[in-house]
Amino acid sequence: MRPARSPLRHLGGAATVVAALLLGLTTAPAAPAAPGARTAVESNGQLKVCGTKLCNRHGRPIQLRGMSTHGLQWYGRCVTSGSLNVLATDWNADVLRISMYVQEGGYETDPHRFTDMVHSIIEQATARGMYAIVDWHMLDPGDPTYNLNRARTFFTEIAQRHGTKNNLLYEIANEPSGVSWSTIKSYAEQLIPVIRRQDPDAPVLVGTRAWSSLGVSEGADESEVVRNPVDASNIMYTFHFYAYSHRDEYLNTLSRAADKLPVFVTEFGTQNYAGEGGNDFTMSQRYLDLMASKKISWVNWNYSDDHRTGAVFKGGICDNNGPWTGTGPLKPAGVWVRDRIRSPDDFPAG
Repeated sequence: MRPARSPLRHLGGAATVVAALLLGLTTAPAAPAAPGARTAVESNGQLKVCGTKLCNRHGRPIQLRGMSTHGLQWYGRCVTSGSLNVLATDWNADVLRISMYVQEGGYETDPHRFTDMVHSIIEQATARGMYAIVDWHMLDPGDPTYNLNRARTFFTEIAQRHGTKNNLLYEIANEPSGVSWSTIKSYAEQLIPVIRRQDPDAPVLVGTRAWSSLGVSEGADESEVVRNPVDASNIMYTFHFYAYSHRDEYLNTLSRAADKLPVFVTEFGTQNYAGEGGNDFTMSQRYLDLMASKKISWVNWNYSDDHRTGAVFKGGICDNNGPWTGTGPLKPAGVWVRDRIRSPDDFPAG
């Protein structure tokens, strides 16, 4: 999504957010799974890329479905023991994307504090049997090489601490923009070995040109990646869409790309590209039908109570630490995506 998704209001200093986050994450244990139930990680184990698919430890293609946090510097209070219990056991999400903004009041302002915040959320996702995408949420500037040294430090620390886990994926560049594919590719080829030295097995997710649209938003398409892929194994390429704004050209690009490249939709919304305005559930369902048919994993933006229509919770839910369970606390987009994470087979294609 474009930069307009940043909140219009500031919600306290980083120290306040971190304190609230850590309090929320340590006041209650992970909710137990239902008797006999297996979590996504118990069922699938260490993931790997096989051909154009994301596969489990048995080599079978799978599709993960889950949610992304909003920027932790603003909405850390939405990531609590209670909210994560609900995501894992009420929504039945397989995956949590942990959105660590680099600029906009994020990582660069206090690397140690924000790295510890990501550490804590990874542990909480792990305790609940969910996969965790560590999202290096570079957005502005759009050139990922601007933050290359910061990324080296951040991912080294994360992978050193969590590299023995079997539930991590590393998303190394959220939405590159205004740069060529060759620049993004060079960045990835410099950073991936840094991660591999600490965690040789986890899939790495590489952002694509033009806000991870596979180039469409800047007049290109997937062919530039097909012709010149990143020189690394066990990687996937990311695609983001917002259904009200991104119509058939984007949908068709995703369909073609998924036949030639391993693709993971690490961010989407049912609204316009800023996560605002009305919901286009019909177009969104066309995307979900395509992703189900091709086993493209997806993550929805976002698990917060931001004032925009794309945030799943109604205003004030996070400030009050819930209630989290059921549909009562949710905006229409939240009800829609919760249903499709919980019971995807109830919404067949067509």
